[in-house]
Amino acid sequence: MTPGGTSGAPGVVVVTGVGRYLGAHVAARLAADPRIERVIGVDAPDSGTEFTDLLDRVERIRLDSDSLGGLLADLDVDAVVHLALVSAPDQQHGGRSAMKDQNVIGTMHLLAACQRAPRLRKLVVRSSTAAYGVSFRDPAVFTEETEPREVPRGGFGRDILDLEGYVRGFRRRRPDVTATVLRFAPFIGSTADTTLTRYFAQPFVPTVFGRDPRLQFLHFDDALEVLHRSIVEDHPGTYNVAGPGVLSLSQAIRRAGRVAVPVLEPGLSGAAALARTMGFGRYGLDQVDLFVHGRVVDTSRLEQEYGFTPRSTAEAFEDFIRAHHGGVVVTRDQLAVAEQLVRDGIRQVRAAVRERSS
Repeated sequence: MTPGGTSGAPGVVVVTGVGRYLGAHVAARLAADPRIERVIGVDAPDSGTEFTDLLDRVERIRLDSDSLGGLLADLDVDAVVHLALVSAPDQQHGGRSAMKDQNVIGTMHLLAACQRAPRLRKLVVRSSTAAYGVSFRDPAVFTEETEPREVPRGGFGRDILDLEGYVRGFRRRRPDVTATVLRFAPFIGSTADTTLTRYFAQPFVPTVFGRDPRLQFLHFDDALEVLHRSIVEDHPGTYNVAGPGVLSLSQAIRRAGRVAVPVLEPGLSGAAALARTMGFGRYGLDQVDLFVHGRVVDTSRLEQEYGFTPRSTAEAFEDFIRAHHGGVVVTRDQLAVAEQLVRDGIRQVRAAVRERSS
Protein backbone atom coordinates (compact mmCIF):
# COMPACT_ATOMS: atom_id res chain seq x y z
CA MET A 1 0.00 0.00 0.00
CA THR A 2 1.41 3.41 -0.99
CA PRO A 3 1.62 6.45 1.29
CA GLY A 4 -1.84 7.92 1.77
CA GLY A 5 -3.54 4.84 0.36
CA THR A 6 -6.08 2.68 2.15
CA SER A 7 -7.19 -0.87 1.60
CA GLY A 8 -10.62 -1.70 0.25
CA ALA A 9 -11.11 -1.15 -3.48
CA PRO A 10 -14.61 -0.09 -4.56
CA GLY A 11 -17.00 -2.88 -5.52
CA VAL A 12 -18.86 -1.18 -8.38
CA VAL A 13 -17.06 1.39 -10.54
CA VAL A 14 -18.53 3.54 -13.31
CA VAL A 15 -16.12 4.90 -15.93
CA THR A 16 -17.30 7.61 -18.33
CA GLY A 17 -15.86 8.08 -21.80
CA VAL A 18 -15.08 4.42 -22.54
CA GLY A 19 -15.57 5.07 -26.26
CA ARG A 20 -12.28 6.97 -26.20
CA TYR A 21 -8.73 5.69 -25.89
CA LEU A 22 -8.07 6.68 -22.28
CA GLY A 23 -11.47 5.64 -20.93
CA ALA A 24 -11.36 2.27 -22.65
CA HIS A 25 -7.91 1.42 -21.28
CA VAL A 26 -8.77 2.54 -17.74
CA ALA A 27 -11.99 0.50 -17.73
CA ALA A 28 -10.21 -2.59 -19.08
CA ARG A 29 -7.48 -2.32 -16.46
CA LEU A 30 -10.03 -1.98 -13.65
CA ALA A 31 -11.99 -4.97 -14.97
CA ALA A 32 -8.81 -7.05 -14.74
CA ASP A 33 -8.33 -6.12 -11.06
CA PRO A 34 -9.75 -8.97 -8.92
CA ARG A 35 -10.42 -6.53 -6.05
CA ILE A 36 -13.14 -4.83 -8.11
CA GLU A 37 -16.41 -6.67 -8.52
CA ARG A 38 -17.97 -4.82 -11.43
CA VAL A 39 -16.92 -2.18 -13.97
CA ILE A 40 -19.57 -0.29 -15.93
CA GLY A 41 -18.45 1.75 -18.91
CA VAL A 42 -20.65 4.69 -19.91
CA ASP A 43 -20.54 6.58 -23.17
CA ALA A 44 -22.79 8.57 -25.49
CA PRO A 45 -25.44 6.72 -27.53
CA ASP A 46 -23.62 7.48 -30.79
CA SER A 47 -20.21 6.23 -29.60
CA GLY A 48 -18.38 3.83 -31.87
CA THR A 49 -17.24 0.23 -31.48
CA GLU A 50 -13.50 0.78 -31.85
CA PHE A 51 -12.63 -0.62 -28.42
CA THR A 52 -15.18 -3.44 -28.23
CA ASP A 53 -12.53 -6.18 -27.90
CA LEU A 54 -10.71 -4.29 -25.17
CA LEU A 55 -13.95 -3.87 -23.21
CA ASP A 56 -15.04 -7.51 -23.28
CA ARG A 57 -15.08 -7.66 -19.46
CA VAL A 58 -16.72 -4.25 -19.03
CA GLU A 59 -20.50 -3.75 -18.93
CA ARG A 60 -20.98 -1.04 -21.51
CA ILE A 61 -23.96 1.30 -21.36
CA ARG A 62 -24.73 4.02 -23.88
CA LEU A 63 -26.79 6.94 -22.58
CA ASP A 64 -26.87 10.73 -22.39
CA SER A 65 -25.24 12.48 -19.44
CA ASP A 66 -28.56 13.75 -18.13
CA SER A 67 -29.71 10.12 -17.63
CA LEU A 68 -26.90 9.21 -15.25
CA GLY A 69 -28.77 10.00 -12.04
CA GLY A 70 -31.01 6.95 -12.07
CA LEU A 71 -28.17 4.70 -13.22
CA LEU A 72 -25.85 5.57 -10.32
CA ALA A 73 -28.60 5.10 -7.75
CA ASP A 74 -29.99 1.86 -9.21
CA LEU A 75 -26.58 0.20 -9.51
CA ASP A 76 -25.38 1.11 -5.98
CA VAL A 77 -22.21 2.59 -7.44
CA ASP A 78 -19.23 2.97 -5.09
CA ALA A 79 -16.89 4.97 -7.36
CA VAL A 80 -17.09 7.13 -10.48
CA VAL A 81 -14.19 7.89 -12.81
CA HIS A 82 -14.93 10.85 -15.08
CA LEU A 83 -12.83 10.72 -18.26
CA ALA A 84 -15.36 11.89 -20.88
CA LEU A 85 -13.58 15.07 -21.91
CA VAL A 86 -12.85 16.49 -25.36
CA SER A 87 -9.53 18.36 -25.61
CA ALA A 88 -9.94 19.88 -29.08
CA PRO A 89 -12.99 20.87 -31.14
CA ASP A 90 -14.00 18.57 -33.98
CA GLN A 91 -15.74 20.53 -36.73
CA GLN A 92 -17.28 17.35 -38.11
CA HIS A 93 -19.03 16.68 -34.79
CA GLY A 94 -20.38 20.04 -33.69
CA GLY A 95 -17.16 22.00 -33.19
CA ARG A 96 -16.65 24.13 -30.11
CA SER A 97 -20.34 24.06 -29.12
CA ALA A 98 -20.40 20.26 -28.90
CA MET A 99 -17.08 20.28 -27.09
CA LYS A 100 -18.42 22.62 -24.39
CA ASP A 101 -21.59 20.56 -24.02
CA GLN A 102 -19.49 17.46 -23.45
CA ASN A 103 -16.97 19.00 -21.06
CA VAL A 104 -19.01 21.50 -19.07
CA ILE A 105 -22.67 20.49 -19.29
CA GLY A 106 -21.78 16.80 -19.20
CA THR A 107 -19.74 17.29 -16.03
CA MET A 108 -22.57 19.26 -14.41
CA HIS A 109 -25.01 16.41 -15.09
CA LEU A 110 -22.53 13.83 -13.81
CA LEU A 111 -21.84 15.66 -10.55
CA ALA A 112 -25.56 16.21 -9.98
CA ALA A 113 -26.04 12.45 -10.38
CA CYS A 114 -23.12 11.75 -8.04
CA GLN A 115 -24.60 14.03 -5.40
CA ARG A 116 -27.78 11.91 -5.37
CA ALA A 117 -25.97 8.55 -5.28
CA PRO A 118 -26.22 7.43 -1.64
CA ARG A 119 -23.51 4.74 -1.72
CA LEU A 120 -20.94 6.75 -3.64
CA ARG A 121 -17.71 7.12 -1.72
CA LYS A 122 -15.14 7.98 -4.38
CA LEU A 123 -14.93 10.37 -7.36
CA VAL A 124 -11.91 10.61 -9.67
CA VAL A 125 -11.92 13.38 -12.28
CA ARG A 126 -9.60 13.86 -15.21
CA SER A 127 -8.36 17.44 -15.41
CA SER A 128 -5.41 19.06 -17.16
CA THR A 129 -2.47 21.35 -16.53
CA ALA A 130 -4.32 23.62 -18.97
CA ALA A 131 -6.08 24.81 -15.78
CA TYR A 132 -3.09 27.13 -15.23
CA GLY A 133 -3.48 28.84 -18.58
CA VAL A 134 -0.43 30.34 -20.29
CA SER A 135 0.89 33.88 -20.40
CA PHE A 136 4.19 35.76 -20.42
CA ARG A 137 3.69 36.48 -16.69
CA ASP A 138 3.55 32.83 -15.66
CA PRO A 139 5.90 31.47 -12.98
CA ALA A 140 8.69 29.11 -13.96
CA VAL A 141 6.92 26.21 -12.23
CA PHE A 142 3.24 25.81 -11.30
CA THR A 143 2.18 24.21 -8.04
CA GLU A 144 -1.35 23.02 -7.32
CA GLU A 145 -2.05 26.29 -5.47
CA THR A 146 -1.00 28.55 -8.36
CA GLU A 147 -3.86 30.60 -9.76
CA PRO A 148 -3.94 31.30 -13.52
CA ARG A 149 -2.67 34.81 -14.35
CA GLU A 150 -5.02 35.07 -17.31
CA VAL A 151 -8.12 33.23 -18.47
CA PRO A 152 -7.02 30.70 -21.13
CA ARG A 153 -7.72 31.72 -24.72
CA GLY A 154 -8.49 28.16 -25.72
CA GLY A 155 -11.81 26.47 -25.11
CA PHE A 156 -10.34 23.42 -23.39
CA GLY A 157 -8.53 25.49 -20.77
CA ARG A 158 -11.70 27.45 -20.00
CA ASP A 159 -13.68 24.21 -19.77
CA ILE A 160 -11.16 22.82 -17.29
CA LEU A 161 -11.55 25.87 -15.04
CA ASP A 162 -15.33 25.42 -15.07
CA LEU A 163 -15.04 21.69 -14.44
CA GLU A 164 -12.78 22.12 -11.42
CA GLY A 165 -15.10 24.78 -10.02
CA TYR A 166 -17.99 22.32 -10.16
CA VAL A 167 -15.89 19.68 -8.38
CA ARG A 168 -15.09 22.14 -5.58
CA GLY A 169 -18.82 22.71 -5.14
CA PHE A 170 -19.42 18.95 -5.09
CA ARG A 171 -16.80 18.53 -2.36
CA ARG A 172 -18.64 21.01 -0.17
CA ARG A 173 -21.97 19.26 -0.68
CA ARG A 174 -20.64 15.70 -0.30
CA PRO A 175 -17.70 15.82 2.14
CA ASP A 176 -18.19 12.09 2.71
CA VAL A 177 -16.96 11.34 -0.83
CA THR A 178 -13.21 11.13 -1.53
CA ALA A 179 -12.75 13.41 -4.55
CA THR A 180 -9.51 13.27 -6.55
CA VAL A 181 -8.68 15.71 -9.36
CA LEU A 182 -5.76 14.80 -11.63
CA ARG A 183 -4.21 17.60 -13.67
CA PHE A 184 -2.50 15.67 -16.45
CA ALA A 185 0.29 17.04 -18.60
CA PRO A 186 -0.06 16.23 -22.33
CA PHE A 187 0.04 12.47 -22.95
CA ILE A 188 2.77 10.92 -25.05
CA GLY A 189 4.30 7.48 -25.51
CA SER A 190 4.40 4.55 -27.91
CA THR A 191 0.64 3.98 -27.94
CA ALA A 192 -0.86 7.44 -27.31
CA ASP A 193 -2.68 9.04 -30.24
CA THR A 194 -3.30 12.68 -29.39
CA THR A 195 -3.13 16.11 -30.96
CA LEU A 196 0.38 16.44 -29.54
CA THR A 197 1.68 13.13 -30.88
CA ARG A 198 0.26 13.95 -34.31
CA TYR A 199 1.99 17.34 -34.11
CA PHE A 200 5.41 15.77 -33.51
CA ALA A 201 4.76 13.01 -36.07
CA GLN A 202 4.72 15.58 -38.87
CA PRO A 203 7.86 15.72 -41.01
CA PHE A 204 7.71 19.54 -40.79
CA VAL A 205 6.61 20.99 -37.47
CA PRO A 206 5.28 24.58 -37.33
CA THR A 207 6.79 26.60 -34.47
CA VAL A 208 6.48 30.20 -33.34
CA PHE A 209 9.30 32.44 -34.52
CA GLY A 210 11.58 33.44 -31.65
CA ARG A 211 9.95 31.07 -29.13
CA ASP A 212 11.38 27.91 -27.62
CA PRO A 213 8.99 26.93 -24.82
CA ARG A 214 9.73 24.43 -22.05
CA LEU A 215 7.40 21.43 -22.17
CA GLN A 216 6.48 18.50 -19.96
CA PHE A 217 4.92 15.24 -21.10
CA LEU A 218 3.32 12.29 -19.35
CA HIS A 219 3.72 8.73 -20.56
CA PHE A 220 0.32 7.21 -21.22
CA ASP A 221 1.12 4.09 -19.16
CA ASP A 222 1.97 6.29 -16.16
CA ALA A 223 -1.37 8.08 -16.54
CA LEU A 224 -3.08 4.68 -16.34
CA GLU A 225 -1.10 3.81 -13.22
CA VAL A 226 -2.03 7.03 -11.41
CA LEU A 227 -5.69 6.65 -12.37
CA HIS A 228 -5.77 3.05 -11.18
CA ARG A 229 -4.20 3.93 -7.84
CA SER A 230 -6.63 6.82 -7.42
CA ILE A 231 -9.53 4.38 -7.71
CA VAL A 232 -8.33 1.47 -5.57
CA GLU A 233 -6.75 3.72 -2.92
CA ASP A 234 -7.84 6.95 -1.22
CA HIS A 235 -6.01 10.07 -2.38
CA PRO A 236 -8.24 13.08 -1.82
CA GLY A 237 -7.13 16.40 -3.31
CA THR A 238 -5.79 17.87 -6.53
CA TYR A 239 -2.54 16.66 -8.09
CA ASN A 240 -0.25 17.66 -10.93
CA VAL A 241 0.64 14.56 -12.95
CA ALA A 242 3.61 14.96 -15.28
CA GLY A 243 6.97 13.45 -16.07
CA PRO A 244 9.82 15.09 -14.12
CA GLY A 245 12.17 17.30 -16.10
CA VAL A 246 11.54 19.34 -19.21
CA LEU A 247 12.30 19.43 -22.91
CA SER A 248 12.40 22.58 -24.96
CA LEU A 249 10.35 22.46 -28.13
CA SER A 250 13.48 22.68 -30.27
CA GLN A 251 15.02 19.73 -28.40
CA ALA A 252 11.88 17.65 -28.90
CA ILE A 253 11.76 18.39 -32.62
CA ARG A 254 15.44 17.53 -33.08
CA ARG A 255 15.12 14.29 -31.10
CA ALA A 256 12.12 13.31 -33.21
CA GLY A 257 14.16 13.88 -36.37
CA ARG A 258 11.71 16.48 -37.67
CA VAL A 259 12.21 19.87 -39.31
CA ALA A 260 11.01 23.00 -37.51
CA VAL A 261 9.19 25.55 -39.66
CA PRO A 262 9.11 28.88 -37.76
CA VAL A 263 6.26 31.29 -38.43
CA LEU A 264 5.08 34.44 -36.71
CA GLU A 265 2.49 33.86 -34.01
CA PRO A 266 -0.39 35.45 -35.98
CA GLY A 267 0.41 33.08 -38.81
CA LEU A 268 0.44 29.89 -36.80
CA SER A 269 -3.28 29.36 -37.23
CA GLY A 270 -2.71 29.49 -40.98
CA ALA A 271 0.10 26.95 -40.67
CA ALA A 272 -2.21 24.73 -38.64
CA ALA A 273 -4.88 24.94 -41.33
CA LEU A 274 -2.28 23.93 -43.90
CA ALA A 275 -1.21 21.02 -41.70
CA ARG A 276 -4.81 19.82 -41.62
CA THR A 277 -4.98 19.76 -45.41
CA MET A 278 -1.78 17.69 -45.42
CA GLY A 279 -3.40 15.15 -43.10
CA PHE A 280 -1.52 16.05 -39.94
CA GLY A 281 -4.35 16.65 -37.47
CA ARG A 282 -5.97 19.70 -35.94
CA TYR A 283 -4.97 22.40 -33.48
CA GLY A 284 -6.70 24.84 -31.14
CA LEU A 285 -5.63 27.94 -29.27
CA ASP A 286 -4.73 25.78 -26.25
CA GLN A 287 -2.03 24.04 -28.28
CA VAL A 288 -0.89 27.24 -29.97
CA ASP A 289 -0.46 29.02 -26.63
CA LEU A 290 1.39 26.02 -25.19
CA PHE A 291 3.88 26.20 -28.06
CA VAL A 292 4.36 29.93 -27.42
CA HIS A 293 4.76 30.02 -23.63
CA GLY A 294 5.27 26.41 -22.51
CA ARG A 295 4.22 25.07 -19.11
CA VAL A 296 6.08 23.28 -16.29
CA VAL A 297 4.41 21.93 -13.13
CA ASP A 298 5.68 20.68 -9.79
CA THR A 299 4.84 17.03 -9.07
CA SER A 300 6.22 16.64 -5.54
CA ARG A 301 2.73 16.37 -4.05
CA LEU A 302 1.91 13.42 -6.34
CA GLU A 303 5.21 11.66 -5.60
CA GLN A 304 4.83 12.04 -1.84
CA GLU A 305 1.13 11.07 -1.67
CA TYR A 306 1.17 8.18 -4.14
CA GLY A 307 4.71 6.94 -3.58
CA PHE A 308 5.05 6.90 -7.36
CA THR A 309 7.17 8.91 -9.79
CA PRO A 310 6.24 8.83 -13.49
CA ARG A 311 9.04 8.25 -15.95
CA SER A 312 10.72 11.49 -16.96
CA THR A 313 9.52 13.76 -19.74
CA ALA A 314 12.62 12.83 -21.76
CA GLU A 315 12.04 9.08 -21.27
CA ALA A 316 8.38 9.37 -22.25
CA PHE A 317 9.33 11.28 -25.39
CA GLU A 318 12.01 8.73 -26.28
CA ASP A 319 9.38 5.99 -26.15
CA PHE A 320 7.25 7.98 -28.56
CA ILE A 321 10.23 8.45 -30.91
CA ARG A 322 11.06 4.72 -30.93
CA ALA A 323 7.48 3.86 -31.87
CA HIS A 324 7.38 6.41 -34.71
CA HIS A 325 10.92 6.04 -36.05
CA GLY A 326 10.84 5.93 -39.80
CA GLY A 327 7.06 6.18 -39.82
CA VAL A 328 6.83 9.37 -41.89
CA VAL A 329 8.16 9.77 -45.41
CA VAL A 330 8.69 13.30 -46.67
CA THR A 331 7.41 13.71 -50.20
CA ARG A 332 8.57 16.29 -52.70
CA ASP A 333 5.27 18.13 -52.45
CA GLN A 334 5.50 18.27 -48.66
CA LEU A 335 9.04 19.60 -48.88
CA ALA A 336 7.88 22.32 -51.26
CA VAL A 337 5.10 23.27 -48.87
CA ALA A 338 7.57 23.49 -45.96
CA GLU A 339 9.91 25.68 -47.98
CA GLN A 340 7.01 27.96 -48.82
CA LEU A 341 6.09 28.20 -45.13
CA VAL A 342 9.65 29.26 -44.29
CA ARG A 343 9.63 31.88 -47.04
CA ASP A 344 6.26 33.17 -45.85
CA GLY A 345 7.58 33.37 -42.29
CA ILE A 346 10.61 35.37 -43.41
CA ARG A 347 8.37 37.79 -45.31
CA GLN A 348 6.13 38.20 -42.25
CA VAL A 349 9.13 38.99 -40.05
CA ARG A 350 10.47 41.56 -42.52
CA ALA A 351 7.04 43.17 -42.87
CA ALA A 352 6.67 43.37 -39.07
CA VAL A 353 10.11 44.97 -38.73
CA ARG A 354 9.33 47.54 -41.44
CA GLU A 355 5.98 48.37 -39.76
CA ARG A 356 7.64 48.96 -36.39
CA SER A 357 10.32 51.12 -37.99
CA SER A 358 7.86 53.34 -39.86
